[in-house]
Amino acid sequence: RRPGIMRPRLSRTACLLRLAALYILLSRSAAYFGLTGREPLPAEPSSSSSSERAHLKQCEQLALSRRQKRVCRREPGLAGALRESVRLGLLECRYQFRHERWNCSLDGRASLLQRGFKETAFLLAVSSAALSHALARACSSGRMERCTCDDSPELQHREAWQWGICGDNLKYSTRFLKRFLGQKRAGKDLRARVDAHNTNVGIRAVKSGLKTTCKCHGVSGSCAVRTCWKQLSPFHDTARLLKFKYDSAVRALSVTNSATGEPELAGPRRQGGSPRPADLVYLEDSPSFCRPSRYSPGTGGRPCAKDTSCHSLCCGRGYNTALQHSTVSCHCQVRWCCHVECQTCLREEEVYTCKP
Repeated sequence: RRPGIMRPRLSRTACLLRLAALYILLSRSAAYFGLTGREPLPAEPSSSSSSERAHLKQCEQLALSRRQKRVCRREPGLAGALRESVRLGLLECRYQFRHERWNCSLDGRASLLQRGFKETAFLLAVSSAALSHALARACSSGRMERCTCDDSPELQHREAWQWGICGDNLKYSTRFLKRFLGQKRAGKDLRARVDAHNTNVGIRAVKSGLKTTCKCHGVSGSCAVRTCWKQLSPFHDTARLLKFKYDSAVRALSVTNSATGEPELAGPRRQGGSPRPADLVYLEDSPSFCRPSRYSPGTGGRPCAKDTSCHSLCCGRGYNTALQHSTVSCHCQVRWCCHVECQTCLREEEVYTCKP
């Protein structure tokens, strides 16, 4: 930075959008990160010096603000947690919307994030949920140096209970995530308050899946001593919950609280009251996503199910039918001992794709 020139601080909305934008940058940087949505994360280098250099390089590659990059450099393991959160979020977003007109495609996502659609609300929620989940798991697995297992005192001090397995540290990950995002009061900026609300919905969704798991120890299976730990639900369950919230999302309005004079979110009068803290909220109706636009590639060429999804997914344009041949194992028999012999059969099936 040149002397005498001050860079403006990023607004809260900009920081939140940067989080969701990680999905675009990292997904298109597959050559660097090796992320296609299926591979496991690569192992960390064995050398401490090479590991540190790799960590710093990863921090520089991420779409973060300067402050967030400084935090990343100071937190060994954070870059890996960010990458894991992107993998989790992408896989689940694509799975949850696989039968929808908007199928979580990367095409047009940058434009989508600038609007107040339901899809934007889901992206913010699933990105914060994935990061919160990944940070908690990174703590319990020892991949983050500044945090460790969960140490909830309400379990630790119970009589005859003791910790024996490293629990997922959601408490630390939640505090760290809020600092990392730089969450502050959104003031009268309606979009900033909506984005912050949806980000917190994602964090709440992860927290709702945090369970206490116990294992009994003792003679003949008695529970003289129980080993208990905090464990997160699989992220698939969290994403499924967020998809349910997407389907029932509430359109938000801005009103002034008569008692405090502060602006707050409210829903349409016909729905009554304000959106609940667990509700996803949006500001404007979504486009149809039927035709190619700045927000999506459209549904032309998408596979569909003839009796269930073709009419909706193809937006009434109709669908093409084609025969597809594939080979499958068939007529399998178990041979003594422990050997299975199968024949190869040719299978013919009809596939349906939406017309352009």
